[in-house]
Amino acid sequence: MTLFHGYTSIITIILLATSYLVIFSEATTTSSSQLSNAILIKVDPSGKGDYKKIQDAIDAVPSKNTQHVFILVKPGVYREKVVVPSDKPFITISGRKTTVKNTIITGNDYGDIFKSPTFTVFASDFVARYLTIQNTYGSGAKAVALRVEGDKATFVGCRIMSHQDTLLDDVGRHYYKNCYIEGDTDFICGNAASLFEKCHLHSLSQSNGAITAQHRQSPQENTGFTFYGCKITGVKSAILGRPWGAYARVVFAQTYMSSVILPNGWEDWNDSSRQRTSYFAEYKCYGPGASSNKRVNWLKTLSSEEAVPYLKESIMGPKSWTRSKPTHLTPLSKVNSNKFNKKRSSP
Repeated sequence: MTLFHGYTSIITIILLATSYLVIFSEATTTSSSQLSNAILIKVDPSGKGDYKKIQDAIDAVPSKNTQHVFILVKPGVYREKVVVPSDKPFITISGRKTTVKNTIITGNDYGDIFKSPTFTVFASDFVARYLTIQNTYGSGAKAVALRVEGDKATFVGCRIMSHQDTLLDDVGRHYYKNCYIEGDTDFICGNAASLFEKCHLHSLSQSNGAITAQHRQSPQENTGFTFYGCKITGVKSAILGRPWGAYARVVFAQTYMSSVILPNGWEDWNDSSRQRTSYFAEYKCYGPGASSNKRVNWLKTLSSEEAVPYLKESIMGPKSWTRSKPTHLTPLSKVNSNKFNKKRSSP
């Protein structure tokens, strides 16, 4: 009976991993060109760019856009709700690596996870680089900094900061690399299929706050969060995750865990039935918070073979839908005015 149960568990893990892998490998077969040429729109709060507000730059992009649009955001504090609509794909919004802490998009709305976000992405093929996206409401209520619902969205070197529900990683395939994500309760939540690579997760929780709350609700959904080569720090104590959806799926691989992570590691959201249906796994994690001695008994500890489908090389494939910075930029002033709205922002 023990051997049969162990064999069944391994088969289950492989099937789950294989179905999850499909989400990302499909992206390589449908990948468009690298879009190395782009239209450049400059946003500068001082008035020296094409627009003073980020939303005005987005609004200037035509509906059903097919060109790569690179919106360069100069340092400043942008107090605005930013929405990238679904009919405007192929947009990159970028600060500079050296000024990410000074390129701040900020809001303080709260209460509803779908209405409170400071920054919302509905469009596909979206990239954000070197931006600080924050919700400054504070603790005690749902206050989303970033909501991502578009497919094939990439975030590189961004700082995403709030307390509860900081990142609503809602729907679609997403890739986060070298991002700093901060919060106290369920601060990475949603039902997307996402890879977090070399990200720094910082818990502000004072008592047992969950880092993740993944919302997968059935075994048919190819969604889940994978954290690969990440780092976890915090101010007091936290757990790695709890199942917002009954079939929540979260994997931490080769991740440093500080002592902020409690020995049990995970919780079932006061519903023991979710211990059987959720999929929480760890692989070769290290640091004082990574000890498996007192972990919940329903945690999956992956072998090297079982972990393969969750590692970056397997998930993203030899190619990917992520875009690098374009090599050739055409200023907005040289673009056909019939396609782009060139009206400058009002003060």
